[in-house]
Formats: sequence, C-alpha cells, structure tokens
Amino acid sequence: MPVAGPSLLEAEAAAGSEFAPLLRQVRERGLLRRRHGYYVWTIGANLLAVAAIWTGVLLSGGAWWVLLLAVPMAILSGRTAFVGHDAGHQQISASRGVNRALGLIHGDLLLGMGYGWWNDKHNRHHANPNHVGKDPDVEVGALVWTRAQAVEREGFARFLAKYQAWLFFPMLTLEGVALKIASVRDLRRLPSRERRVEGALMAAHLVVYVSLLLSAMPVGTAVAFAALHHALFGLHLGCAFAPNHKGMEMPEGGEKWGHLRRQVLTSRDVRGGRVTDWLLGGLNYQVEHHLFPSMPRPHLRLAQPLVRAHCARLGVPYTEAGPLESYTQALGHMHAVGAPLRRAR
Repeated sequence: MPVAGPSLLEAEAAAGSEFAPLLRQVRERGLLRRRHGYYVWTIGANLLAVAAIWTGVLLSGGAWWVLLLAVPMAILSGRTAFVGHDAGHQQISASRGVNRALGLIHGDLLLGMGYGWWNDKHNRHHANPNHVGKDPDVEVGALVWTRAQAVEREGFARFLAKYQAWLFFPMLTLEGVALKIASVRDLRRLPSRERRVEGALMAAHLVVYVSLLLSAMPVGTAVAFAALHHALFGLHLGCAFAPNHKGMEMPEGGEKWGHLRRQVLTSRDVRGGRVTDWLLGGLNYQVEHHLFPSMPRPHLRLAQPLVRAHCARLGVPYTEAGPLESYTQALGHMHAVGAPLRRAR
C-alpha cells in the first residue's frame, strides 16, 4: 500500500476537498520539489561521522572509555534511520529505484533493520493514523492504546498495561533489538527475490558489526558496547516517534474524514528550533509530514505556517506542543488507558 503520494494528492485536489487549496499553495511555493543537494550533504556527512566513530572504536585498544562512543553511535544510527524513512516516502529522489537502494543501504545494511518490513508497516500507519484495526502502530503489543485493549490483558501483560506510562521509557531501551527481530521475522512475507536481497544485507550487517567489535575490544566490552548502543538507539527513535500521535484523536470505524482531517486531527507537532529539527529528524513537523509524506524534510518547516493558517480558516484544530508538554500529553494518555486496571482489585 503506497503512502499518500502525488496520485492521492491529485485525487484530493480534483475532488475539491478541504485539502485542495492547501495543496495548491504548497505546490506554488515549490515545497514538493526534491532537495537533492540537501540529501547529498546529509547522507555524506552522516556516513563520514559514522566512519569516524568506528575509527575511534578500532583505535581505542578496548579501553573502557570506548563505551562512551556508543552514545554518538546511537544518535548517528537514528540519523541513518531518518534517511531510510525519507527514502521510503520517496522524498529523496524522483526515482523509486534510487529511493529503494538508499532505503536498503541505510536500513538493512547499516542498521540491520528491514526496509521492506518498515515500509509496509509505516505506509499502513500513514493511510489510517491512530485508527484501531487499521493502523499497526496502535495494535495491541507490549503496550496498549485504548481502555478496551487494556482490560483484555492478562498476566504479565496486564501488569505492563497497568503501569505502561511509567515503564514506557525503560521499555524503549529494548526497541533497537526488537526492530531487528521484527525485520527478520517479516522476511518470510517478502517475495523470494526481495527476501534474498534483504536477508543477505541484514546478515552482512550482523557479520560486519560483530567482527568490528570483537576485533577492537574484549568480548565482555563488546557485549556492553552493543547493549548500550542498541538501548540508546531504541530510546532515541522512541523519543522521535512518541510525541507524534499518542493522546490525539483515535477515529472510530465509521468515521468519514477526508485526507486533511484524518491527518491533522490525529497528529501533533513539536515546537522547537533547529536542534529539535535535527534530533527528531523533521518528525516534529508531524502534521505537515502526514499531509505531504513525499515533501522533502527541509521543506516541512516552511510548510508549517501555511498548514496552520489553512486549518485556522477551516476551524480544524491544529495541535502543537513543546517537547516536554508533548511527552506529558502522550504519557498522560497511556496512563489514562491503564486506569481501569489500577482501579481493579
């Protein structure tokens, strides 16, 4: 299932929807045009920084301070994931083949995370954000997102649901490994050729990653480095995605929202400056990203005033919060979902 690309945007405009005038404004400003120079610089700088960190690891002689390098390694892994995300949305190039190649390199090879698995899951999320039964991001898993899901939990899963707001950030430290496990399990779903390509790239990632660590440090230090790297990577990604939809509207089965309301009412922007933009990979402009998934990352900030003003004219609530406030709202929703379990004896 493709994300909302040019064909869907054209259909919305042809239908004379609430979204059509905004689409015309955005197109007239040139905000849907590719930014090749930006991505060449971003990808090149990230690869050089990753290479520099690995050089430091190899030159460390296995000293204890090598564990400190797991911190920038985790941040750069997040940057790598953001490039894979943008490639999946066709933001980088007009060529699907180029975007796919960049996604495979940054996802499967550099992170050991399946590009095919991520794209399938993420595209379904974009098509129906926060819609229980349609959005995989609000399916029952280690966490639950509605009280109806919470009251069905049993055993240890019930304990997790009861205190999930308190456990959320600690649980994110497992997300880096969980993403890789989910990617491997999903390989069976892929067509034979794609399965071979992605399986080979993920295997190459594992072999090179383990070989580099073991050649640079003792086994115990290598295990500690890998654990710290993946824990911080999972925490970083979770912090980038958590504020976007949690605590926002959750459409019911018969909801008849158009593209604009379906995306705006379920999404939250995070206020901040260039540092926030960099750390969150542009996902802090979540409303704009959901309205225009193929819009290049640096244009999201420029589109925000247009989207905000258009929503104000229509009387459509546009949600924006500071970083701490956004996490408070998301965690508050998770805490409220578990309330029935805490009241039960």
